[in-house]
Amino acid sequence: MRLLRRKRVRTAHAAQHNSARLKAAWIRLLIVGAGILVFGVFAAVAPGAGDRPLMRADGVAATGMGLFGVLITLVPFRRGERWAWYAQWYYPAFWTAHLAGGLPPGKDHVHQVVPIVLSLTGLLLPVRVFFPA
Repeated sequence: MRLLRRKRVRTAHAAQHNSARLKAAWIRLLIVGAGILVFGVFAAVAPGAGDRPLMRADGVAATGMGLFGVLITLVPFRRGERWAWYAQWYYPAFWTAHLAGGLPPGKDHVHQVVPIVLSLTGLLLPVRVFFPA
């Protein structure tokens, strides 16, 4: 009986710990997705964007990418669906390519390093949730 009770306590503690890690993770990924979404909307509708079709096209594409990322984060990632964890690896790959290629936004690299760190920690914190022992 005691052993069973200890096991329940450990399981409850592990679930609570995993829940906290998952929450910290999805909040980080949500910040990255929302940042991309806001940038995309701004780039698509900014004054002068109509004069520069490539900027408008990039803004529309970024809006879609941010929207998909936010939705994947808020629904399947929070549920612990493994495919969503794999799909979110797009963020660090995307931002690392931007950093390596010297692509916008910004030339100070903060605009790439912060999303890389946020997305990597957001993906590594809940590994045990998506891949239990």
